Amino acid sequence: MLRLKQYILAIDQGTTGSRAFIFDQNGKIVSSAYQEFRQYFPKPGWVEHDAEEIWTSVVKVIRRAIDIGKILPQNIQAIGITNQRETVVAWDRNTSKPAGRAIVWQCRRTTDICRDKKYKQFEPLIRQKTGLVLDPYFSGTKIKWMLDHIPGLRTKVKRGQICFGTIDSWLIWKLSGGKVHATDTTNAARTLLYNIRHFKWDQNLLKLFGVPESCLPEVKNSGTIFAKTRNRSTGLPNDIPIAAVMGDQQAALYGQGCHTPGTIKNTYGTGCFLVLNTGEKFILSKNGLVTTIACNMKGEPVYALEGSIFIAGALIQWLRNQLKIIKTSTDTENLIAGLTDTHGVYIVPAFVGLGAPYWNSEARGIITGLTRGANARHIVRASLEAICYQTKDVFDLMNKEFGQTIPQLRVDGGACRNNFLMQFQADMLHCPILRPQVIETTAQGAAHLAGLTIGLWDPQRDFKNFHSTDRIFKPTLNASKRRQLYHGWQKAVRQTLST
Repeated sequence: MLRLKQYILAIDQGTTGSRAFIFDQNGKIVSSAYQEFRQYFPKPGWVEHDAEEIWTSVVKVIRRAIDIGKILPQNIQAIGITNQRETVVAWDRNTSKPAGRAIVWQCRRTTDICRDKKYKQFEPLIRQKTGLVLDPYFSGTKIKWMLDHIPGLRTKVKRGQICFGTIDSWLIWKLSGGKVHATDTTNAARTLLYNIRHFKWDQNLLKLFGVPESCLPEVKNSGTIFAKTRNRSTGLPNDIPIAAVMGDQQAALYGQGCHTPGTIKNTYGTGCFLVLNTGEKFILSKNGLVTTIACNMKGEPVYALEGSIFIAGALIQWLRNQLKIIKTSTDTENLIAGLTDTHGVYIVPAFVGLGAPYWNSEARGIITGLTRGANARHIVRASLEAICYQTKDVFDLMNKEFGQTIPQLRVDGGACRNNFLMQFQADMLHCPILRPQVIETTAQGAAHLAGLTIGLWDPQRDFKNFHSTDRIFKPTLNASKRRQLYHGWQKAVRQTLST
């Protein structure tokens, strides 16, 4: 009797679009599909999504990936979810209708809350409990803003009618037909409301921000059965287990095989996110990094240091959409071929403020060093270099705070295909950069953990075969030149912060 083929579905719900990947029982990608959705910018610094549009995009990519792969939906053994973090949705328990647009992680509307003395005085306590800084980036102040500004919402919360959740919770709810309101530790850890030392919603922080625990999801380990499918609109049969949930950066860490302390990855997406696995060691940063939760090979919580860079790939989108310098993101490498430098141009892409290690929500982007000789090609190269400089800001701090030299950096995300970007990154960090053959490590991480959770794969036997390196970029720039270039970047940042 022939053994039925077995598949894992990974849903990768990102900031600008949704993806679905089908992995076979050998851990290989069979098919994938992608769907963008609309970004809303109702006011300067505000960023919103329509949660229903996100759900529609997820349904489309699931159906398309199944069709492209020519697989039978009933052969899907489990689902792994990975998602943009910190973005908050509020919805009605009875109708499953959103109470308003989702507030995206990039949104800066809660800056005044974070600056308010009422909350600012508690920042040391917040840091001790959550590992996070008090910044609009994180979810807690977004929930407070919704409660304060959406008419009637607080009353509905008191009646038990409203669910709050990050995008993973929204997808679990929709996939389960409104049966399960849950999240995982990696997403809960990004809310400002979850105590990462005791692994539970913190009553003092809930009271501080005025958020009732009853409207928040149940928190589970990343590798567990969260729910089973109960929504035929997806083209999936009932009872497929949702067996893994991780925030996108933790999923990428997992997908890169960074299961042990001292392993680190950087994802080059809309933003850049460096995550360093510190194992059971809780390190409270003194220099602008955040402490967060990742997971070990079994999907159980461990600690990590993270540096969040808000604008990376989004800077290249800006060159394409606003400045019209390039037609596609892939044009950048060919456009700057032959250039030896930026002609003194630096770009600090503080479009929504600066993240780690500066945490300045009011900073705004600048282009500095312009002369008559500077042209569009120099601006493009300066944009790519800016991504690398921001990464160096964080990487150097991680080396310092971890207390050990980090020997190499694993990379993923769409922008890591750019060979110039990766070589310049190796030169700036003065360490090897390892690019995997499969750069969709976010989806890979969610799929691998889902397969492990249901027993499809054995981590010791199978996982070592799932990771292979495409190319290693080794540093070639001399120390003097590296210091000179980085000094120019630091000067440009100081100009940004002084405006």
